[in-house]
Amino acid sequence: MSLIALAESQSAPAQAMPVYLINIDRAAERLAEIQRQGDEFGFQFERIDGVDGALVPREQWVDVDHDRFQRRHGRTILPGEYGCYRSHLMALRQFLAGGDEVAVIIEDDVALDADFLSRALAAKEAAPTADLIKLVNHRWGGFRTTTRSRMGDIVGRCLFGPQGSTACYLVTRGGAEKIVKSLTIMSLPWDVAVERGWDMRVSIFSTRTNIAGFSRLQRKTMIGWRRDYRAAKSSAWRRIPAHLFRTWDFFRRIAYVLTTP
Repeated sequence: MSLIALAESQSAPAQAMPVYLINIDRAAERLAEIQRQGDEFGFQFERIDGVDGALVPREQWVDVDHDRFQRRHGRTILPGEYGCYRSHLMALRQFLAGGDEVAVIIEDDVALDADFLSRALAAKEAAPTADLIKLVNHRWGGFRTTTRSRMGDIVGRCLFGPQGSTACYLVTRGGAEKIVKSLTIMSLPWDVAVERGWDMRVSIFSTRTNIAGFSRLQRKTMIGWRRDYRAAKSSAWRRIPAHLFRTWDFFRRIAYVLTTP
């Protein structure tokens, strides 16, 4: 794995925390856009040379439990999902290899602004017990407010999920250690797996609104189109274990939200 500094300035003040950027080689346009944002707002990114699942033959995939994924999720794994999962684990391991206590991990299709890191840091200060704070989501069903940051962002948890997206999140060293240990073997998509704090014994929160947006390049998906998900779906009777798993997780999520500090 290569780690490349994308923006460096000798005169710029120290950045509050490292930002790890997941990017694959063929996503050069995304890299250029996120680098432009870094130049504009004075951010430094450390690039994670991500796994391009489309280029890795399925028989060469590592640390994947295909049968368990099928039982839990009701379909087969898309190559893009495999690449996404491996890339996020790479980012967390790279963070753990350094000396920082907290970091932000982003995907290359986010749209940042000048307050992005300040809001992320303020959210962590407002939720000191958090191991991970999701800063971008697609859904907020049953959101329960826990606190409000000094920059006005509401922080809490959702009774219903998954919330979708791991395009941007803050993670602590302790949280990263637990997540890497728990999720080494892939048996769910990354965005589903990383929300399951009840299973990993990780304290996970999210902001009520997105701290980062999405760039226009998000429409050019690197994971899969709707037709790809449909083609990977199992027959109705083979999805019964997945329905049971999700029902059980639904009750575990509610208990977690209502009882976890």
